Amino acid sequence: MLKKLTLVASLAFVAACSTVPITGRRQLSLVSDTEINTLAAQQYREVIAKGPLSTNSQDVALVRRVGQRIQGAVETYFRQQNASDQLAGYQWEFNVIQDKQENAWCMPGGKVAVYTGILPITQDENGLAVVMAHEIAHAVAKHGSERMSQGLVQQLGGQALSAALSTNAPATQQLALQAFGVGSQIGLLKYGRNQESEADHLGLIFMALAGYNPDGAITFWQRMDARENAASPPEFLSTHPSNGTRIADIQRELPEARKYYTAR
Repeated sequence: MLKKLTLVASLAFVAACSTVPITGRRQLSLVSDTEINTLAAQQYREVIAKGPLSTNSQDVALVRRVGQRIQGAVETYFRQQNASDQLAGYQWEFNVIQDKQENAWCMPGGKVAVYTGILPITQDENGLAVVMAHEIAHAVAKHGSERMSQGLVQQLGGQALSAALSTNAPATQQLALQAFGVGSQIGLLKYGRNQESEADHLGLIFMALAGYNPDGAITFWQRMDARENAASPPEFLSTHPSNGTRIADIQRELPEARKYYTAR
């Protein structure tokens, strides 16, 4: 009987798995794309409403220009792989929040926010592309859904999202914000190193497809490394692998990314 139950549980786990594009890693997926995108859109509206949004037209134009180019690259990649259905329900948005946080994030469904505090570190358009491609890669790789699935198992006993929302909506919404990595005060469910490395890998390819030089990722992370050594780590780095490890991994992955790069 125990073996039978174990087999059933194993089959259920396999059925609840999805595959990350490009890397092929299998991940836990207990939340549908429709559910996670709807919840993300709701949480995004609440965050953006609190703002304050930047009134610097140059910063806003820069973020939206970079974001839209990376959006186009992502859509092109999935179209070429005959996998555009994986982006079904995406309604891209790119906003700039006036805040000293050195941070950026992308919720499921393409909901992006960049904090003005990180712009002095990105320095230029290519540096910003490194950050935004990385964050968009988290969404495309469905890391938010994966973390939410893990949270449902750990905190709510594997309860379905719809049931969790109906019985304990505030806790579930808080779980969503944690899973999406939004805000410095929220971080119980941190991106694991595998997810961070995966976002770096996918991000290099997406920024290259968008016409940004992926070699710029090295100089960006070197700047971040210097900043981390000089002061407390920026929020953007709080859950990330060591910069030395990250730079070494990126150097190893650059030859693949360069194949997708054509300067614009």
